[in-house]
This record gives sequence, C-alpha cells and structure tokens, in this order.
Amino acid sequence: MKKIILTLTLLFGVIMVNAQEKPKPYNENQDARADIKKAITQAQKEHKNIMMQFGGNWCPWCMRFHALVITYPKLDSLMKANYVYVLINVPSSKDKAKRDYTLFAEYQYPNRFGFPVFVILDSQGKRLNTVDSDGFEYPNPKVPGYDTAKVERFLKMWSVKALDAKSYQAK
Repeated sequence: MKKIILTLTLLFGVIMVNAQEKPKPYNENQDARADIKKAITQAQKEHKNIMMQFGGNWCPWCMRFHALVITYPKLDSLMKANYVYVLINVPSSKDKAKRDYTLFAEYQYPNRFGFPVFVILDSQGKRLNTVDSDGFEYPNPKVPGYDTAKVERFLKMWSVKALDAKSYQAK
C-alpha cells in the first residue's frame, strides 16, 4: 500500500511540474523597435555590440539557444561582457499576418534563414552580420542541441575587441 501511495505521489508531482507554465523569454507584446533603440543606447554606454535573436516562444530551437547562453557559465559571461542581448519576438507561422516584415527588411531579411537567427549590430545600430543557427548545432542529429564550443567561438568572433583593428597590430 505504501508503494502505491508513494508512486501516486511521485506521479502527481511529475504531472504538477509539467503542468506549470514554462518561462517565456520572448515578449509577445514587444515593441521591437523600442527595444532595439534601448539596446543601442545601452551598447553605446557599455562599449558593446548587440546580439538580436529573432525567434519566439513557439520555437523549441530558439528556447534551447536562449537557455544555453544564460545558463552555461562560460557563454553567459561572454554574452554579458560583450553584447547587449535582445530577443526579438516573431509571431508563429500560424500568425504570419502579425509579423513585421518591415523590421525584417531593415536587417536584410534574417527570416530567410528560419529561426532562431542572429543579427549582430555595432553600438550605433549598424548591422555587422547575420548568422543562421544551423551552424551551431551538434553534427549528430540524434543529439538535439547546440555545440557550446561553436557558440563560444561565434560570440568571441563578433565581439567589439575582435573587430577592433588595434587587436591585430604588432606591439
């Protein structure tokens, strides 16, 4: 009888944990242009670049990437040291009518890559690069997720320091 009660208690606990709503990092009521403008102001003050991640709460790969860069200590510290990180909400494909295609046009249509997609801006808001997330995935399709070494390399390669000519002059 104790085993049945314990089993039912554990099962109830699992159901309750799964029933809880998972955090939604993308603001579905976002004013993307206002958030980008705010990020530019912050990047100028902090001498950082901006990394915009286009995606949505509906996108499992978007959620995986966001969770990785904020929970993996090395990536989190690289992100905080070098970037103002902005999540740009993109309505799901069933809500395509709500998508802001003029925003996509301003950044040379990053949506052509699918989601998530990353747009790197300098502190003035000038687009430096657009990167498809496919290049960060593990080569083995049986392991769904991102390769932390590839993400780390990407974050280092597009930092302000990496793009500064002084970094490459002989001393």
